Amino acid sequence: MPAPDALLLISTHCPHCPAMLSALADLVKQGAIGRLEAVNLEQHPDVGQTLGVRSVPWLRIGRIELVGVRSKSELADWAARADSEAGMADYFHMLLKEGQLPKVQAMIEVDPALLGAVLPIVGNVDASLNVRLGAGVLLEEFAGNDALRALLSRLGELSQHADARVRADACHYLGLTGDAAARPWLEARMDDADADVREIAAESLESLATGT
Repeated sequence: MPAPDALLLISTHCPHCPAMLSALADLVKQGAIGRLEAVNLEQHPDVGQTLGVRSVPWLRIGRIELVGVRSKSELADWAARADSEAGMADYFHMLLKEGQLPKVQAMIEVDPALLGAVLPIVGNVDASLNVRLGAGVLLEEFAGNDALRALLSRLGELSQHADARVRADACHYLGLTGDAAARPWLEARMDDADADVREIAAESLESLATGT
């Protein structure tokens, strides 16, 4: 997989921008970043206006956008994972934690294949309630859609998770696929040790039967 490209927006009077620029230049030399474009917004304010950038340093590595100063090790970590599902999952988690659900929604609407990056959040038992609710909103938006049906087997695996909350959520999303192939996964949860899981599995099976 080729190294991601990066775009860095800076300004002449930004105290943190030189360190960011230097760290990114080193990553280009090391091959961790394929190409680096640096733009001084005081010279090209139109670039910032087009991207909706209000503060610097601002960085885009692949599809990941970062605001504020970052250490070289953090930049290297994001560069290594920028084009992977795991990296996008962490990025979505960060955005949802910051209350930027609309940004994640917009990204997935442009590329529905990114919906798969939401599943690691569903399976993350340490994720906060707000983050999990945000993940639920994203998946529910694709109810009955091919993008969600493509994740059916992965949702089925999550329905076997050790944590009952994850199993319950997975059963709910399996029902939203509208796909009869979800039935075996749901039927297997009808004798789950957790009452909530059993209830949600039953509701999802009913929705598959009625097409609602």
